[in-house]
Amino acid sequence: MIGVAGLPVVDHHCHLSPAGEGARAAARFRDAGGTHLFLATQNYEGTVPTDLEAYRRQFETTERLARQVREIAGVVAYVVVAPYPIDLLGAATHLGTEAALELHLRALDLAGRWVRERRAVALGEVGWPHFEVDPALAAAARTAFGHALEVAHDVGCPAVVHSPDLDAAGWEELAGAARKAGLPPHRLVKHYARTRRPAGIAPDVVPSYLARRELVDAVCDEAGPWFLETDFLDDPRRPGAVLDLATVPRRAVAAARASAGVGDRLAIPFVRSVQEVYGLTPELGGR
Repeated sequence: MIGVAGLPVVDHHCHLSPAGEGARAAARFRDAGGTHLFLATQNYEGTVPTDLEAYRRQFETTERLARQVREIAGVVAYVVVAPYPIDLLGAATHLGTEAALELHLRALDLAGRWVRERRAVALGEVGWPHFEVDPALAAAARTAFGHALEVAHDVGCPAVVHSPDLDAAGWEELAGAARKAGLPPHRLVKHYARTRRPAGIAPDVVPSYLARRELVDAVCDEAGPWFLETDFLDDPRRPGAVLDLATVPRRAVAAARASAGVGDRLAIPFVRSVQEVYGLTPELGGR
């Protein structure tokens, strides 16, 4: 295994699938120097869940994949579960908006129970569609997001946010939504951040930066907390999308080789941010 200044190497957000590479992708991640990943649930059945039992099966599949990642690849996988925000739109076509929202809220409550039972470490992805939708569905999505933050507050965990790209006002809106729900803003993570958060804007809300080379180089001087992620989809129809799972360790190794100081800075996304946001301490050797 290639090391990075004796640090664990953490991909903050990825997906795996029984229909894709699964634990084999985690083995590639390990061989590139990766040690820990946050495994976010996704729809594995090809149809939008229309009852709570479908979500239960989905979460159990994510849990099973995480176990395989540890047993087969020797990589620590932290489980993150919630109904995907876009599910609400698909379910509404089958159930109607009101019933679809009710299902979504119940699925968020189920995800909260998983956190209470220590079967998951966070709610995610929660949020709202990254494209324009019918006003009634947009309102339902916002209601669901507010409930997600309340559940995260109640069970004492972070919430990982799916949303459109944010401008300065959007970052501040996230911070305000967290405070309204009683959730400390540093427990709110904006996943799939494709540009650097504006300086001085919503400093407590945590960006999880897509690990593109130029963005990694740009954010390494940030004080933190912040994360790096691939949002790897493990979709055989889109190999390597969004970024390949080996990207974070490869970027980390390249950055550390380019500058010894950068290697030390990587303790921010790989150790200190995980401690501050999740209350977990990734360690070399499997914890």
